[in-house]
Amino acid sequence: MDLNANLGESFGTWTMGDDAAMFPLVTSASVACGLHAGDPVTMLDTCRAAYELDVKVGAHLGYPDLAGFGLRSLDMTFDDLFGAVLYQLGALDGVAHAVGASVDYVKLHGALYDRTVRDAEQASAVIAAIQAYDPGLPVLGFPGSALLAIAREAGQPVFAEAFPGRAYLPDGTLVPRSQEGAVLHDAGQIAARAVRLATAGEVEAVDGTVLRIEPHSLCIHGDTPGSVATAAAIRTALDGAGVELESFA
Repeated sequence: MDLNANLGESFGTWTMGDDAAMFPLVTSASVACGLHAGDPVTMLDTCRAAYELDVKVGAHLGYPDLAGFGLRSLDMTFDDLFGAVLYQLGALDGVAHAVGASVDYVKLHGALYDRTVRDAEQASAVIAAIQAYDPGLPVLGFPGSALLAIAREAGQPVFAEAFPGRAYLPDGTLVPRSQEGAVLHDAGQIAARAVRLATAGEVEAVDGTVLRIEPHSLCIHGDTPGSVATAAAIRTALDGAGVELESFA
């Protein structure tokens, strides 16, 4: 099972999360590419740390929205979104190569991630740009999303992820962050959910419904309070359950 976290999201003198503590706990790092977060030096430092710790690097692509941290949905045209995706891929790929690393997969961020679960037009723009850049680049995303369906149709390698630290609705989608209880905080509970996802391929929704997911990767957020302790608890629980940790990429 893979453990991925969104890292490299600091910008200038503004710090987001504790990347140094998170890196030893994950097998894949989704690195911000400069449009929703991340600056050239942060990208460089993050890719270097990933390379030194043998952690796979993913391009964490978002809307061009630094002020909103990529959490605001933008009605971009196909061409504008196509260009924004290419721009971010090229930027991170160049930085990664400079330190001996490489971009090994793609994962979307924030509002763009949420939008492409159902918006086929924006998902198509994203996949078209990835195809133009590298048709073999794996795409990590939400199971059942338009993004993964379009990527699969195009012949792009696709992998699904699950969120042990988020509450699920009975239809298999996540409880919106705007609602109370959307984000779980009990490290023990989250770790138990991670083990169940990794070993049984299932998670319990808010109404008790058991959802089948069978993820290739588990996402652990690095920007929430107690995230490092939670990530450590997940890692320990998975090790204890005999789950081998290895990047899908």
